[in-house]
Amino acid sequence: MNQERPRRAVGWLGVDVACVLVFCAVGRRSHDEGLNVAGIATTAWPFLSGTGVGWLAARAWQRPTAVLPTGVVVWLCTVAVGMLLRKVTSAGVAASFVVVASAVTGLLLLGWRAALLLSAHKPN
Repeated sequence: MNQERPRRAVGWLGVDVACVLVFCAVGRRSHDEGLNVAGIATTAWPFLSGTGVGWLAARAWQRPTAVLPTGVVVWLCTVAVGMLLRKVTSAGVAASFVVVASAVTGLLLLGWRAALLLSAHKPN
């Protein structure tokens, strides 16, 4: 087995984690909740759990940069698991938050993959 593949997959997982952290940090900032590490971690853990579930469900390490199915599965799991965990821990899951979270995480988690896809097809 090529050792480079797992290392690259970990790097791409890092991109997804960074996207979720950006989503959480921007959301906290927009609600004047502060950008301390503990606050971001409290907001992010349900969504990061969903990202992990998505990576496992999609077997994302095999094709981490694919929009379909990898990106879509990771995105949907990030939102669904994240909202489920927020609900069971009595955190907010208002409909407007679900819509915004779905849109922003979709833009972030699918956006970087789409940008890679487009740049790979760009003529020199």
